[in-house]
Amino acid sequence: MRNIFFITSLISAIFMGLTSCHKIEERADDPRGNFEALWSILDEHYCFFKEKGVDWDQVHDKYACRIGSEMTREELFIVCADMLDELRDGHVNLSAPFNTSYYRKWWSDYPQNFNKRLIEESYFNFNYRQSSGMIYGLLENNIGYIYYENFSATVGEGNLDYALNFLAAARGLIIDIRDNGGGSLTNVETLVARFIDRPTLVGYISHKTGPGHDDFSEPYAITYNPAGPGRVRWAKPVVVLTNRSTFSAANNFASVMKLLPGVRIAGATTGGGSGMPYSSEIPCGWSVRFSACSMLDANGVSTEGGVTPTEGCAVDMDPQDALNGKDTILEKAMELLNN
Repeated sequence: MRNIFFITSLISAIFMGLTSCHKIEERADDPRGNFEALWSILDEHYCFFKEKGVDWDQVHDKYACRIGSEMTREELFIVCADMLDELRDGHVNLSAPFNTSYYRKWWSDYPQNFNKRLIEESYFNFNYRQSSGMIYGLLENNIGYIYYENFSATVGEGNLDYALNFLAAARGLIIDIRDNGGGSLTNVETLVARFIDRPTLVGYISHKTGPGHDDFSEPYAITYNPAGPGRVRWAKPVVVLTNRSTFSAANNFASVMKLLPGVRIAGATTGGGSGMPYSSEIPCGWSVRFSACSMLDANGVSTEGGVTPTEGCAVDMDPQDALNGKDTILEKAMELLNN
């Protein structure tokens, strides 16, 4: 976990350093000043312009003509939110006292591919264990199952020991992170540590070194260590279930697990969100949150656009299966482990 704390501190120090050494233009607290301040903050610090193919200067011109000196705060918010939507990034939010902007199309244009109630009812008859943000139990054919709903829920080391001990006799394990919107990378490290037996390169992080769109540092390697002595580790086959609403830290977990031996990703491509978010503020007091540092997988590939399933493991839920009490993606995972 010290590794994650170090990375977080490094990002904060770098960002503050850039802010202190780069002259910040004062903007007036009026519609034009707030719009220009917002555009400039993203222009200097956002990290995915090139990857997303966004011409930010062109975006400025497109929305600047909609700014009027007499417009209300709510009218200004709508224009600014529309501008931020051009980035197609779920980590980019503008927060005012009356609203928070949020780009939803990264998941709303895709099948949901998950129904938690269906699993609780059809596969467990509501008889499952629940602890430390997880629900877990044994499925038919002696297959272990863990659903982890949110990486904001702290994964306790003791709770993980109990869960993995309970599932120890299973022939394989399904880890379901569908609809997991992310949270803390510390929890990602804690969970991954149970599936590795040596220090493992899990990815890289690259930070902004200046205001230019291409001003990035060399990628900094991120290494995870296996769980400490006496902790329960898992060495049998694993299938991780994903859908489009698997995002941010959950996306990171999927990218790490995909490259481990004996692990497959099944379901749909994740929603992405590989940027480390950071916050700033415009003159009127509204806060803006955005992706400021790019994270890459262990192969040096960005997962901002999502993590694809393992070859041969892409599958959507069949509505008819769902009506019959079956989760098509879960059934696929069980098939993989049975074979």
